[in-house]
Amino acid sequence: MRAIVYSEVGATPELTDVPEPECPDDGAVIAVRATGICRSDWHAWRGHDPVPLPNIPGHEFAGVVSRVGAKVTGFTVGDRVTVPFVNGCGHCEWCTAGQAQVCPEQTQPGFTHPGSFAEQVGVRAADFNLVRLPDDVDFVTAASLGCRFATAYHALTAQGRLQEGEWLAVLGCGGVGLSAIMVGVALGARVVAVDPSPSARRRATELGAQVVLGNADGIVAATGGGAHVSVDALGSAGTATASILGLRRRGRHVQVGLMLADNASAALPWGAVVSRELEVVGSHGMAAVDYPGLLAMISAGRLAPGTLVGRTVGLEQAGDELMAMDSPVPSAAGLVVAVLETRA
Repeated sequence: MRAIVYSEVGATPELTDVPEPECPDDGAVIAVRATGICRSDWHAWRGHDPVPLPNIPGHEFAGVVSRVGAKVTGFTVGDRVTVPFVNGCGHCEWCTAGQAQVCPEQTQPGFTHPGSFAEQVGVRAADFNLVRLPDDVDFVTAASLGCRFATAYHALTAQGRLQEGEWLAVLGCGGVGLSAIMVGVALGARVVAVDPSPSARRRATELGAQVVLGNADGIVAATGGGAHVSVDALGSAGTATASILGLRRRGRHVQVGLMLADNASAALPWGAVVSRELEVVGSHGMAAVDYPGLLAMISAGRLAPGTLVGRTVGLEQAGDELMAMDSPVPSAAGLVVAVLETRA
């Protein structure tokens, strides 16, 4: 099969022929129809998140089941599916409690094993991790859910417990930030979006943000005392601190952006956390068991994640799109999704 592969950290990803993935007894192989090109893939390529080398990146995908293992009972060849980027083992205490996103034995396509920048990708524990797609959700839309949108949905509904009428502050209007804005608006929240980029702020306004700011200094004033829920969708010491300080008393900060390198041990304003009784929580993907609620909102027209896709490219261009993330200026507004054509 064809796949995008890089052999060393920072090496040019190349389209090449590789062996098809093996299908474990409890797993499945998915013929990829669309795969998102995510900044998390860039972090792995740049060595911020170590992966086995050579590596096939890609963890946001949708497609058709092409093979199933002998122990799989819930899916058959031809089923249209997507998969969370965190795949749970299916049998530990966290998975059985519906919290597979924190499974200690989790696997992640593109990180622990070959990913979806390929014509086929393997999935472990298929009965537990595959998500059947409604007929009215196309492959590009489903691929756009994989990491950024599903993470934003879980961050706001489960971790932030966002309620109708509350103020939501979103710091960083990239893929996950714009997703959080869309989800927040759909949940009936009032959204203030913060990003230094004029184009990002325009897009936030188009998605329903009531207030857009170039920096976080104005959050408290704009929300009449601070946001009820704030999300750091970028991942830095500065944005995490600003997110916490933008909360009203007893507010909830959700850390979604990855805190890497020097930011991994960043100090936070603990005086404010204690005196204002603030909550600080993390958010890491979303378990397959929680997808039906998200997909129901999409089918009902309350969410339109496909509108966040800026453009689509072919598999052969996925490596170039990955390398383009070196630039602080995005190569395209919105998410980029690679679409794969079937081969006879």
